[in-house]
Amino acid sequence: MTWIILGIIAVIVLWFILTYNGFVNLRNRVENAWAQIDVQLKRRYDLIPNLVNTVKGYAAHEREIFEKLGELRAKAMGAESVKEVGDTNNQITQALRTLFAVAENYPELKANENFLKLQEELTNTENKIAFARQFYNDVVMQYNAAQQRIPASIVAKMMGLTPKEYYPVDEGERGPINVQF
Repeated sequence: MTWIILGIIAVIVLWFILTYNGFVNLRNRVENAWAQIDVQLKRRYDLIPNLVNTVKGYAAHEREIFEKLGELRAKAMGAESVKEVGDTNNQITQALRTLFAVAENYPELKANENFLKLQEELTNTENKIAFARQFYNDVVMQYNAAQQRIPASIVAKMMGLTPKEYYPVDEGERGPINVQF
């Protein structure tokens, strides 16, 4: 009888250790995924001043968009929560779209090699951010789901784990796309 009780205790302890290590692994994956987003956002923040300065040479009177991008960049770099980072970066995306729309009015700017190079780098960075955001949200989903499964939820509560936030999507990207031919 003692061996059976010791066997049950050993199985419970082993299960607890495996579950605990699983949560540690998932938490580290979430932190790594966030770090990947952070790297791409840093790259984006570094490109913005170069892009703004290039456009300023051609469209100096578009001061409002330049100031807005500067303010949003500073706000995003100081953001602390996932939601704050996401919301601010969604605003930056909208401001960059406006900047590129302004650039359409300046044929000499559209032909400028620096502008074209910066635009291409920013496009590549945006794609990397989208991929990193998708990966982050996938890992957060796994982490949050693991915390909700029984009996692992007991270990999650004992560890004091709380669900992580998803990286938010720009509300404008949720609506239907208007395609015209």
